[in-house]
Amino acid sequence: MENIEKLFGMLNEHAEKIEKEHNITLLEGILDGLEAWLDGEVDFSQEGATKEDVRKAIQIAVLKGMRKGSQPNHQMTPDTLGLLVGYFVEQLFAERLKTEKISILDPAVGTGNLLLTVMNLLDEKIEATGVEVDELLIRIAAATADLTEQPVSLYRQDALQDLLVSPADAIVCDLPVGYYPNEDIALDYELCPSEGLSYAHHLFIEQSINYTKDGGYLFFLAPTHLFESEQSKQLHKYIQKHAWIQAIIQLPDTMFANKALEKSIVILQKQGNDFKAPKEVLLAKVPNMQNKQALAMFFEKVKMWQEGK
Repeated sequence: MENIEKLFGMLNEHAEKIEKEHNITLLEGILDGLEAWLDGEVDFSQEGATKEDVRKAIQIAVLKGMRKGSQPNHQMTPDTLGLLVGYFVEQLFAERLKTEKISILDPAVGTGNLLLTVMNLLDEKIEATGVEVDELLIRIAAATADLTEQPVSLYRQDALQDLLVSPADAIVCDLPVGYYPNEDIALDYELCPSEGLSYAHHLFIEQSINYTKDGGYLFFLAPTHLFESEQSKQLHKYIQKHAWIQAIIQLPDTMFANKALEKSIVILQKQGNDFKAPKEVLLAKVPNMQNKQALAMFFEKVKMWQEGK
């Protein structure tokens, strides 16, 4: 913790100074600090600091910057959720990871916290790509990836347009929730409704499946009410046609400020001729993280499900 606190303190101090001097947002001040660190103009490094220490220190600074700002798209995936997603990636690719790297795409990479948490967990076993439309967020993601020495190819564009990336073994994505404003692009999607605006989170699921290899897995942080909205029948039909639901894991309500923000981890597998539907869909709820016994039972249940696949 000491390394994280020192790194955060130095980065935060630099960001607050730049914020006042140049009359910019704290988040922009943090980006200035990260880029100055990379360019060797300042040195925040701490002896003995790990990649995770650096990522966490940057994450705390960025969270502070986001709380001070008010842009709704400036949000970050919490560490606990990133580690849970990483755990499931590790479980489902366990055999392959023994001998080879896997490719992962995050089509809504933001500041990169979810993707980099998974990468740090499976260190040097992942080739990663991220897509993000927001310039400030993608620059923070690029700087954080460089400072944590994680190789990530980043593309700044609307992820719902044609992408310049190859299909990946796995998708990880904290789905952006809401309506997608560009109806001209939405019309190209099977999940574009016949009336009204399209849900961005539905289109992200379809686009993610488009960019997954046959038999590849998709790990979504999705609204808990994903299959209960007025467009959910269409979504269900689409998923049945193109993918298999592998698991739906409800997250503890204590993780979320209010019920409307509650999320689940939804794991899909893209259908392919050489692959079969799962024998059993894992339906589980993550217990309160403080309850170690219940948590151990949860992981045991996942292990049994994985062994029975």
